[in-house]
Amino acid sequence: MAQKKRPAVFLDRDGTIIRQVELLHKPSQLKIFPETAEAVKAFNKLGYVTVIITNQPVVARGIIGPKEVDRIHAILIKRLAKRGAKIDAVYFCPHHPKANMKKYRMVCKCRKPNPGMILKAVKEYGIDLKKSFLVGDSTQDVLAGNRAKVKVILVRTGHGGKDPWQHEGKPDFVVKNLRGAARIIKKLSRTSRVRSK
Repeated sequence: MAQKKRPAVFLDRDGTIIRQVELLHKPSQLKIFPETAEAVKAFNKLGYVTVIITNQPVVARGIIGPKEVDRIHAILIKRLAKRGAKIDAVYFCPHHPKANMKKYRMVCKCRKPNPGMILKAVKEYGIDLKKSFLVGDSTQDVLAGNRAKVKVILVRTGHGGKDPWQHEGKPDFVVKNLRGAARIIKKLSRTSRVRSK
């Protein structure tokens, strides 16, 4: 019997669940937004796989390596877990077309606005994209969500959609912060469950 697919909430990291810090590379720079744990707990309770997807040009620039990025994420996950909020997985892209580090210099499928990290999570966690959401603060997040065909929520924290990249993409909803995103997801989750009964 095939395992039933689960919906997911894909979360951008910088500017969405933690404060925006350009080229964050030390655990001491991690500043979790006050509403993050509460929102993640709501996603957990609703049965969503909760996944962080983040571009990490600090690796491409040679500022830190992948192991250091993993360490930062382990600390972030632990801090949220202490508040009762569970992150199921973290995917990060170390690549950049103009990377200082030759081995990371490439046009890849995982760097947002490409949907590669989302699609990898779909395979590894059996995710139902039709019932999934992406929450982010930049237009590259929005376009990645559009390309993956998930519902997209733009938060006004971090770049708030005014990022320097300005990709073509359209969010389904625009909210103040992650708390607002959780409210929308909760509301839509209830609606879809009523319809499916």
